[in-house]
Amino acid sequence: GDCGSKAANAYREYAARMSPPIPNLPQPETRLPNPYWSPVVHRLTPYVPGEQPKLDKLVKLNTNENPYGPSPRVLEAIQAELSDALRLYPDPSAGRLKQAIADYYNVMPAQVFVGNGSDEVLAHVFQALFQHPMPLLFPDITYSFYPVYCGLYGIGFATVPLAEDFTLRVADYLRPNGGIIFANPNAPTGCLLPLADLEWLLERNRDSVVVVDEAYIDFGGETAIALVDRYPNLLVTQTLSKSRSLAGLRVGLAVGHPELIEALERIKNSFNSYPLDRLAIAGAVAAFEDREHFERTRQAVIANRATLVAALAALGFEVLPSAANFVFARHPQRDAAALAAALRERHVIVRHFRQPRIEQFLRIT
Repeated sequence: GDCGSKAANAYREYAARMSPPIPNLPQPETRLPNPYWSPVVHRLTPYVPGEQPKLDKLVKLNTNENPYGPSPRVLEAIQAELSDALRLYPDPSAGRLKQAIADYYNVMPAQVFVGNGSDEVLAHVFQALFQHPMPLLFPDITYSFYPVYCGLYGIGFATVPLAEDFTLRVADYLRPNGGIIFANPNAPTGCLLPLADLEWLLERNRDSVVVVDEAYIDFGGETAIALVDRYPNLLVTQTLSKSRSLAGLRVGLAVGHPELIEALERIKNSFNSYPLDRLAIAGAVAAFEDREHFERTRQAVIANRATLVAALAALGFEVLPSAANFVFARHPQRDAAALAAALRERHVIVRHFRQPRIEQFLRIT
């Protein structure tokens, strides 16, 4: 009744005072606010992950999972951890895993951060390194979690349009900023930024952090980890979900200057001191140690990508150059949404983004 309306109006005014609009962030919903929610909840537009349908005989090409299983050594390591020791907390610093990553990339353990999937690592990055007065910069077409994190942490941002061919132009980022982040290879396009272009940007943007999200780097690019010793403002994030076939284990990492890592550790230890469990640490260490399995399956994905690109081209598709474990393709005479629906009828699931500039593309694992 009238009393309820007055209460709702009063809460709207309170929410507006406590959580004022921030440029480029999603604004509060028009629905009546729930008085039990914190003000920030009303303005959040959560990330929507790729569909995980439960269909028989499904050909699942929508979430970029690796078709090849993890290393047998990973499974053995996890099995060995299934003991009475599970009653004990894991190592809060995941020292064994940090050492394995440091050995693999020839850096110091103090330059390594690990978390529960790269999404958690990125969440800490946004909170620890991007909460500044100037806007965060990222491409207009990229990983759609970036604006979600900005909404969660109240970070103003500006999107930078990709070129007409969907490549990233580093010169467009030479403007005042509170940080820069982009995926390389980019998602969902698959396009790769050469390491020389990244270094050009780092040379000219020394006053804020540049984060390179390398979820797909192992399928055709050169990691920027080689540059972290020369650029204290560079942070590189990676995941074991794609090239190491461990999407179900949830392990991510970051490599950068020790002071950047310290900032992430301070956030992590104010949020969750034990993000990686004993099974995840053991499995991830084994994944980095089995280089032969990693290289064999990585090359198999690259070879299959070339076969898929050629087959799509023969069907009349235009396919962007991809350095990832997916391709981004459109057909000049076929509507992408209709193609996705027709494929679904045949139990083939691909990813379609209803987003300006890319609504006629399909992302195919």
